[in-house]
Amino acid sequence: MTGVLTDFHFIRAVWLLLLIPIAALWWLMRPKPKPRAQEMSGIAPHLAAALELGADNARRLYPIDVAMIAAILVTLAAAGPTWSRAPNPLVADTAPLVIALKVTDSMEEPDLAPSRLDRAKFKVTDLINARVGARTALIAYAGTPHRVAPLTEDANILRPLLEGLTPAVMPKQGDAAANALTLAETILNDSETPGAVLFVLDDLDPSQLSDFETATVPVFFLTMLPNGQSITQLDGLKGTTVVPFSSDDRDINRLQRHIQSAYTAALDDDDRLDWQDKGWLLAWPAAFLSLLWFRRGWVIRSLLLTFCIWSPSGPAYADGWRDWFLTPDQQGQIAMNQKRYAEATELFQDPYQEGYARLKAGQYPEAAAIFAELDTPEAAFSEGMARIRNREYRPAIASFEVALERRPDWPEAQHNLEVSKAILDYVETTREQSDTGEEAGIGADDTVFDNDAGRGEQTTIQAPKDGSQAMSADQWISTIDTDMQDFLRNRFLLENQEQKQ
Repeated sequence: MTGVLTDFHFIRAVWLLLLIPIAALWWLMRPKPKPRAQEMSGIAPHLAAALELGADNARRLYPIDVAMIAAILVTLAAAGPTWSRAPNPLVADTAPLVIALKVTDSMEEPDLAPSRLDRAKFKVTDLINARVGARTALIAYAGTPHRVAPLTEDANILRPLLEGLTPAVMPKQGDAAANALTLAETILNDSETPGAVLFVLDDLDPSQLSDFETATVPVFFLTMLPNGQSITQLDGLKGTTVVPFSSDDRDINRLQRHIQSAYTAALDDDDRLDWQDKGWLLAWPAAFLSLLWFRRGWVIRSLLLTFCIWSPSGPAYADGWRDWFLTPDQQGQIAMNQKRYAEATELFQDPYQEGYARLKAGQYPEAAAIFAELDTPEAAFSEGMARIRNREYRPAIASFEVALERRPDWPEAQHNLEVSKAILDYVETTREQSDTGEEAGIGADDTVFDNDAGRGEQTTIQAPKDGSQAMSADQWISTIDTDMQDFLRNRFLLENQEQKQ
């Protein structure tokens, strides 16, 4: 509450000057109480006193009072009261999160059946599913930390990698939680949106605590211990939030609230973001007060006549009343705010807004086609977002490059370009390591099949460019004949050797 009061201000404070003429008009138009001498002129004083019975019940509220209060509320709304920042919809809807999962022998304990590690994987999966549309990265750590997956909105990339994490794939046993925190901070520093770190663990080496006390990002802990047991080392750790494991969704819901609160607080300190206009909240009490005008004797006939003249002729329909007051784009924005994205796509007339609504509704090919017709850097950026979510990584790279051509030194576009290239490189590298394409050197756009006429001879053809779609994450993961644990073990060993060198 203190933070809200500290950040409260008006975006368009000049509108507050209208309060002066409103107050003057109120004072001039409000009926003034008449002196008793004028009211009872020509009547004897003792009779006047008798006639004043019930004078205390005189009207206290006049129509002008209601009108001026409504005018004050509308003026305050026009001034734009605010106390929080508006997130950038092109970067992220919610806070990016780095999940650091402890993968050690102690996490194999069966006191949380089937094991602490398995239950931790279930919780991480639930959290990823609850954060639809938000970017999540995954780190595994034991004696050394390793980045399993970069920040991504695609849960299909995270799930198979998460399943392959066991203590056997870790190159070194131990508890390097502090190093995992450093790696997580590095990942978040590359993001333009403030984020947080979640540690999923069953214990913490006391020697690692000092680094958490000086963490530069919000840190949360999900303790994987049965019966509400706590980790004593975390009890006195300041600036962090500890959430104990629960058999239901209470721990996930609590983490979601804390992560979003930290995200909102971080946005308030980001001067690059606009303040969120909260003036619409005052429109409701102003509309309620306007209903009092329909009391008997309060209706302004001229206003009703004006409304009847202004309203369109022809039959009236209950479902078309919004068209009297709101433009199609305004109705579409309301639908977007209420997360009715499919409905918003039918309401927007502005092509960019329609494309963004289709992007949020999951209609990625349609959204990309709309953005491709526009020549703004924002349109190219959004086209790249639609392409990458549709797993069209090469077109996504081209779109982000166009966005950078139209607006050089755009950090968000540069970041997404690097992420797209990293994903494409990861996909191609994985395919090359599989039995399907390892020897043939097949690229991401090639197809291999057995030729029956050639008695099993391998034949390579170029995939058609028109109408072709990239292979989904589940499809290319399923093409890997080697076990995921072997893949992670070899990758972590290589990273560990590079760090030593």
